[in-house]
Amino acid sequence: MKTALTIAGSDSSGGAGIQADIKTMTMNGVFAMSAITALTAQNTTGVTDILEATPTFLEEQLDAVFTDIAPDAVKIGMVSSSDLIRVIAWKLKQYHAQHIVVDPVMVATSGAKLLRDDAVDALVTELLPLAEVATPNIPEAEILAGHSITSPEQMEQAAREISQRYGCSVLCKGGHDLNDANDLLWREGKALWLRGKRIDNPNTHGTGCTLSSAIAANLAKGYPLEEAVAMAKEYISGALSAMLDLGHGSGPMDHAFALPAQYRKEAQR
Repeated sequence: MKTALTIAGSDSSGGAGIQADIKTMTMNGVFAMSAITALTAQNTTGVTDILEATPTFLEEQLDAVFTDIAPDAVKIGMVSSSDLIRVIAWKLKQYHAQHIVVDPVMVATSGAKLLRDDAVDALVTELLPLAEVATPNIPEAEILAGHSITSPEQMEQAAREISQRYGCSVLCKGGHDLNDANDLLWREGKALWLRGKRIDNPNTHGTGCTLSSAIAANLAKGYPLEEAVAMAKEYISGALSAMLDLGHGSGPMDHAFALPAQYRKEAQR
């Protein structure tokens, strides 16, 4: 069985972060492992507190994983400080990690800021150059590219600039009132548009975490990047189409929408 490691923050409400990553990786057929960068007090309405792991403890988690069950792919999500980012970069290089997917989580779906200003420079200088692919949404791509994005042409421009600057492929995600559900993959100097259907579901908590984790799972299984991204988009469309409705805010998706019926049955009373 192929394996994947998520390095990210914990979401106590289960819809995003480590919890979404593990569900996604499991449902996409790989054995999921985790290194937790922070605990969050969080639900569908927002983030109320964050407790970071220490750099030493994060290092211990990464050593424990890589020295026993080496992952076939690595997804990196929320990392809110430069010290933690540097530990991650050091360990990924030490263990020659492969198929690294960086989701540059800067702002939560609820609007809460998740990345400190001092960590932005560390992320772009330490992690993006190690990535096989980075998966920014429109606001994140604007930060990384240094200019606004208001059209598909500007999406291509930003993805090209980010790729050239940091040496990784870039999946610039649509949405945010731009380009609907169409995403742009910039790889090896070429643009590939991945068309998607818009799903009228307000519950989108954890979509970015889920997509990047599905990509990492598919890369771990040996799929080339274009197929890994296309399959991940299909998976997230299925999770959204299940129309799960939990919580009082932007709720989570149904990561287990494809779970066989016999394992989903409720007790008959």
